[in-house]
Amino acid sequence: MAPARDTPFRSADMSMVQLYISNEIGREVVNALGELGLIQFRDLNGEVSAFQRAFTQEIRRLDNVERQLRYFYAQMEKSAVPLRKLDLDTEILAPPTTTEIDELAERSQGLENRVFQLNDSYETLKKREVELTEWRWVLREAGGFFDRAHGNVEEIRASTDEDDAPLLQDVEQHNSAPDVDHSFSVMNIGFVAGVIPRERVAAFERILWRTLRGNLYMNQSEIPEPLVDPTNNEPVNKNVFVIFAHGKEILAKIRKISESMGAEVYNVDENSDLRRDQIHEVNARLNDVQNVLQNTQQTLNAELTQISRSLSAWMVLVEKEKSVYNALNMFSYDRARRTLIAEGWCPTNDLPLIRSTLQDVTNRAGLSVPSIINVIHTNKTPPTYLKTNKFTEAFQTIVNAYGTATYQEVNPAIPVIVTFPFLFAVMFGDFGHACIMLTAALAMIYWEKPLKKVTFELFAMVYYGRYIALVMAVFSVFTGLIYNDVFSKSMTLFPSQWEWDAPEGYKDGASQITAKLKGDYRYPFGLDWMWHGTDNDLLFSNSYKMKMSIILGWAHMTYSLCFSYINARHFKKPIDIYGNFIPGMIFFQAIFGYLVVCIIYKWTVNWPAIGKQPPGLLNMLIYMFLQPGTLDEELYSGQAFVQVFLLLLAVIQVPILLFLKPFYLRYEHNQARAKGYRGLGETSRVSALDNDDDDNGHAIDGRPSTDSNEEGVALITQDINDEEHEEFEFSEVMIHQVIHTIEFCLNCVSHTASYLRLWALSLAHQQLSAVLWSMTLDPALSMSGVAGVIALVIFFAAFLVLSVIILIIMEGVSAMLHSLRLAWVESFSKFAEFNGWPFVPFSFKIMLEESEEVKEYLG
Repeated sequence: MAPARDTPFRSADMSMVQLYISNEIGREVVNALGELGLIQFRDLNGEVSAFQRAFTQEIRRLDNVERQLRYFYAQMEKSAVPLRKLDLDTEILAPPTTTEIDELAERSQGLENRVFQLNDSYETLKKREVELTEWRWVLREAGGFFDRAHGNVEEIRASTDEDDAPLLQDVEQHNSAPDVDHSFSVMNIGFVAGVIPRERVAAFERILWRTLRGNLYMNQSEIPEPLVDPTNNEPVNKNVFVIFAHGKEILAKIRKISESMGAEVYNVDENSDLRRDQIHEVNARLNDVQNVLQNTQQTLNAELTQISRSLSAWMVLVEKEKSVYNALNMFSYDRARRTLIAEGWCPTNDLPLIRSTLQDVTNRAGLSVPSIINVIHTNKTPPTYLKTNKFTEAFQTIVNAYGTATYQEVNPAIPVIVTFPFLFAVMFGDFGHACIMLTAALAMIYWEKPLKKVTFELFAMVYYGRYIALVMAVFSVFTGLIYNDVFSKSMTLFPSQWEWDAPEGYKDGASQITAKLKGDYRYPFGLDWMWHGTDNDLLFSNSYKMKMSIILGWAHMTYSLCFSYINARHFKKPIDIYGNFIPGMIFFQAIFGYLVVCIIYKWTVNWPAIGKQPPGLLNMLIYMFLQPGTLDEELYSGQAFVQVFLLLLAVIQVPILLFLKPFYLRYEHNQARAKGYRGLGETSRVSALDNDDDDNGHAIDGRPSTDSNEEGVALITQDINDEEHEEFEFSEVMIHQVIHTIEFCLNCVSHTASYLRLWALSLAHQQLSAVLWSMTLDPALSMSGVAGVIALVIFFAAFLVLSVIILIIMEGVSAMLHSLRLAWVESFSKFAEFNGWPFVPFSFKIMLEESEEVKEYLG
């Protein structure tokens, strides 16, 4: 019998399959299956450590290639070389061969050596450039001090050429030098000159003063331009210092202290002629180093630019290749037949596509031995696979956030597509705000592709739910028209059904007047605009929305209960229908279904025409439980008898809910024991290697037989670890049913009251809109002249900004969360078990979407 067609109403039919693949094409087969994304492989080597698996060496080699690619990317960021990102929507990468992967590994190794050498040379040259720059500043500052000390500054200025003059002419003005006419060597005074980071100068001076007890003279000046630190490529402010002292031991101690504080000490000649030669030499060296540094940087940038064109594609290919070998490590290997054996789950309806893919790979490889796929019959619970498209994906995601639906039960996301945005709209209903939201949702859908590349996390979340926002906005437009509410004002779309019954000669505001109906005419759609601004507007809308919330909640929970009947029929569990669904439905309808009927009936009666006051339904419900048969005010004739009957009917359902299912399951279990059937936990296993085959050539347990005449022979049968079911325990079943009954009965009350949030949030949104209007546009519209125009512009801008931030974004998020709660708790608890586990196939597409390593390389 052909499997049923997959629909979004239930998860897809799943089959456990066993694949037999020739070792020569194992990698190619897994590549093809990764492109399909339809098989979730099981790990057949769970007892083997990661280091002992067959393809560990290949994964290690690819890890090294990946490290090299990340190194290239880091160098590109350091050198500000832009990366050409890969757009997988428009660019398709052909699966590489093993030879191409080997070439990529070799090329990556060569490029790493090349880039490392260039980078190392660049850093060495950069360090040398910084040293020469610091030395030049030391010669400049220290030379100025010596020139003043010897009194021959003017002579040196005249004797230096134009290029070197700035190094000697900028003599510091704020320090004074001793007026001596003799050289320092004659006076037995030595000095140490160097450069130190500016933040360490104060500590450096204190240490020197305390260590040498003041036997020194220190002269320092700031280097005006920051110098680049070659280790971290960050600018550092530094100072030049010259320290004079007596004796070689003291000078040696000063050098040690300087080096320990991170200072660099440089050689400066006291003689002006020799110092001038030093300056010429430093300038020449610095020019040479800068020329070589520039050439090195250009060469490095050229290499990185060349790499940037293919880096994204390389990273994607390496990630795919790693995932292929990780999948291969989950396979079993038959050494005698050189065959890889894999097991996994796949959609039953996609088995022909998988078979054809395996055949195509085998034909391209030119092998005579085909790859074989066999279906394994097992009692393991299959994974839940719910197929989605870009419209239903977001709705399915918010359902999966609560839990994974049990295999083959009704998919909760299908009703959520309608109920979730509709309940949101009941709370959010404002035509003006809904139009703004609708415009934003349509814009995100129209510019779908360019907006997909936006990486701002908050916007990405909104963009992902753009179709949810669209449906919510459409429903909000409808409810806004029903409420006749646009930015807290009403629209006069049709003539009102009311007219003011004002006496002749009535003056505005003299007294309170009432309105009367215009004969048989009724407002054709939504709420009559005449209610807006009346004294009893809030009283009327509160009563209307509160009763409407109860009716909507009753409808929402009733159809949710109906899904439990559909699940019970699908899983062939009639006891769930007779023991849970029918008594539960009767209990719910006898109380809250009756309340809804009373609400609707009360709306249909013209109470002033019959001269009676409408009874309070809340008191009616309370008296129905506390004082059966007692009525505060009668709603209809025979009400007392009907309420007592319904209450007894509801009470009778409680013992049915409590005892029918547990005692039936015990009876069924005892009958099975009496007939000699094994218990659920006593299933036997029959090996596929046995000869007890059924008519279809399969072993008794459903695995393929080993008939040597059959094409696609099962070479090795893997243990599929069928789930073991616990022995029937009446006490556990009874406890579970008691908990279910108590929860159901209490939840009928609490969940119905929970829907009053529809009324509360709708009222809050309406009143916030009214407050915002009265504080912004209302005073602006009452002003005239130029001041009125200016005020209107300012207050309209404030009104628009605050409407978007508070009433659309904040109130919208609040209403969405409340609607989500009604779906998760009030609806799902009536029919969904959420005991499933998700189907996570081996798919390159999913792997690339979830990989943090690859995301930054994709456009």
